[in-house]
Amino acid sequence: MPPAIRAHEVTKRYGTLTAVDRVDLTVEEGEVFGFLGHNGAGKSTLINMLLDFDRPSAGRLEVFGADCQTEGVAARSRMGVLPEGYGAYEGLTGRQHVQFAMESRGVGGEPLDLLDRVGITDAADRAADGYSKGMTQRLVFAMALVGEPDLLVLDEPTSGLDPAGAK
Repeated sequence: MPPAIRAHEVTKRYGTLTAVDRVDLTVEEGEVFGFLGHNGAGKSTLINMLLDFDRPSAGRLEVFGADCQTEGVAARSRMGVLPEGYGAYEGLTGRQHVQFAMESRGVGGEPLDLLDRVGITDAADRAADGYSKGMTQRLVFAMALVGEPDLLVLDEPTSGLDPAGAK
């Protein structure tokens, strides 16, 4: 079975700036792995390349054996993603956000189950664009859990959360 994530000699350059430099990495299925580093170290850049939002200048990235650039849809279909800085859609409730994520992924279920899992059931029918930053973070996490993905990719997952929410 291929690893959950494999990076081979991945480099990303923006002009003369090298944001990611020859990263070799293997994350096996079932492992918990975190990128640690200072601001500007290339953590989000590597995540964006995994998601095919950005292309490496050199090297190869795979998710469960699917090349992230040539088989991006297959790679992303196995991922749940909590991106950095995601905002809520204006006028949609929390429940509608999760329902939209379910429909987009082609899975059934009850949005309230996921909202309960992240602790914001009481705000399910409020407009999500009025949520606090921490509540929005929880909402997007619920959306990332839709369909029980094989791989969760969380960029700054505790941003805006109080200690209880981060736990």
